[in-house]
Amino acid sequence: MSTRRATVLLPYLTPYRLPFLRHLDHELACRGVELTVAHGAATGLSAVRQAAAGPALPGAVPLRQHVARAGGRELIWHRVGRLARESDVLVLPQSLHHLRLYPLLAHRPRRIGLWGHGATHVSAHGRSAQWAKAALTRRAGWFFAYTDTGGAYARTAGLPPERITVVRNSLDTTALVAARRRVTPEAQDRARQRYGLTPGRTGLYIGGLDELKRIPFLLEAAERIAARVPGFRLLVAGDGVQRELVERSSVAVYAGRADDDGKALLGAVSDVMLVPGAVGLCAVDSFALETPLVTTPWPYHGPEFGYLEHARNALVAPDEQYADRVAELLTRPRLSAALRRACRCDAARYTVESMAARFAHGIEGLLTHAT
Repeated sequence: MSTRRATVLLPYLTPYRLPFLRHLDHELACRGVELTVAHGAATGLSAVRQAAAGPALPGAVPLRQHVARAGGRELIWHRVGRLARESDVLVLPQSLHHLRLYPLLAHRPRRIGLWGHGATHVSAHGRSAQWAKAALTRRAGWFFAYTDTGGAYARTAGLPPERITVVRNSLDTTALVAARRRVTPEAQDRARQRYGLTPGRTGLYIGGLDELKRIPFLLEAAERIAARVPGFRLLVAGDGVQRELVERSSVAVYAGRADDDGKALLGAVSDVMLVPGAVGLCAVDSFALETPLVTTPWPYHGPEFGYLEHARNALVAPDEQYADRVAELLTRPRLSAALRRACRCDAARYTVESMAARFAHGIEGLLTHAT
């Protein structure tokens, strides 16, 4: 029997995706499917967030791309070439501005899978764009939804439930949990001395330092929390165009970029995670670090916001109450302990191992549908 071939096309490679892709390659190999990962290059805000040196994935195929702007939006054409001819199925981003998607869906939709959020989360789309996105989703042979909400979107768009796979988008929580457990009390003491931290009085932010994350609001909230909780400080890890705001803050301590070991140490000395802006995979970070997240009901959260359950594994507070809710959490050890227990439980629920197995099962379904 000839080897079946599947290609997954990503807009660009990110470090956090590599564990998932390695697990997916293994899962598909066990099913007799050869995986090819193809990718473009980061542009715009994504390029700012990326490290100077991109991650490496042996065997990945870099694609030539052309970028243009129209109507204030970025349009990207990836030159897929022979991959489109030699692959039995292709999985592409569910994105209106990735132009290569249109001819592929027009000519052989049964062999095309879409991977995405479902509804648009981090920006506002007009009715025409919403209609176009639903039409593209409905035409695909298969839909790989980040979360349950995305799966519901695909059903509403008209795709049969049997051609929808909810993958439960995640980070490598297994590695992050292990890193967190390796942090010693001595390492925690050194970190607290380095950053001037008081036990029980530390907040943590990990992520991009840009408009989507509401950094000015975050820093203002930190000042209000410090006024109510003496000794409070906010650790900030990440990078972006608003990094200077953090470095100028009297309450925040900039800790640079953080890998898993860095995140683990910061989580070990922190009591609460503050993310008032767009919540995405930081929700999974909070679970693995056992550092409960406090956010707001902002309209532009990522799909992973759906993993949060108010008063069980996180707190969701309106803007005007945000600082007060964080301050109260810092002074209510029983509530904090309950949230941490739920985080610990959910870290085992959202893993790249499970995500890869779900994705591989969906690709098998797409291969069957394509024949």
